[in-house]
Amino acid sequence: MVSKKIQIADIGSIQFIKNRRAKYISITIKPFKEVRVSFPIQISFAEAECVVQNKIDWIKKHQEKIKNAERRHTVFDENTNFRIKKHKLIFSKTDGKEITASISGGEIKILYPGHLEVAHKSVQFFIRKVIEEALRIEAKNYIPARVNELAAKHNFNYNKVFIKNIKSRWGSCSKKGNVNFSLHLMVLPEDLIDYVILHELAHTMEHNHSKNFWDVLDKIYGNAKTVDRKLKDYRIGMW
Repeated sequence: MVSKKIQIADIGSIQFIKNRRAKYISITIKPFKEVRVSFPIQISFAEAECVVQNKIDWIKKHQEKIKNAERRHTVFDENTNFRIKKHKLIFSKTDGKEITASISGGEIKILYPGHLEVAHKSVQFFIRKVIEEALRIEAKNYIPARVNELAAKHNFNYNKVFIKNIKSRWGSCSKKGNVNFSLHLMVLPEDLIDYVILHELAHTMEHNHSKNFWDVLDKIYGNAKTVDRKLKDYRIGMW
């Protein structure tokens, strides 16, 4: 891949990327990340920039939505008291030139040079990626074993457990009996983690949300729909 940063009036810096696998020009706008434009290698940077210029109003509209989403997120810095199940976030200044991180001993340690603005969205994006890696470590150490325990206790049969960086749902179950869980489960209280696991295990018997499904879940959890509504107090990745 070949890339180039181009400054666009009213938008800011945009990362243009030639991608051999791209079949068309696509514009991606995500929280704490600069606008990215991916396009096929046979298209020139000038042609891609021309397309972006014609999409200025659309980009600005979506940038405003993204800014609103960013405002709902935590801005991580030295004063942030943030922890997940097994790890606490800490910051430390270094004499280095780049921001780095380590995950060990119950700490997510962010090491950054003194001249760097920690609140900058690129730094915030980096911090979130490190937190997600810590969540992945915790999830892989906890969820498969807990699925096995709860399945054995309540006589469920499943095929495989997968841990993914899913941000659209807490979990899912395939018709093959594979249960998939978001690594972001690790920000939930343990009783709600158990509920999500049991919810997906119940889908190994009932692959829908019919009355039979809720009956299965109610027998082992009790008042399942009420507990399900508690999940709405938590938004995946919104920290």
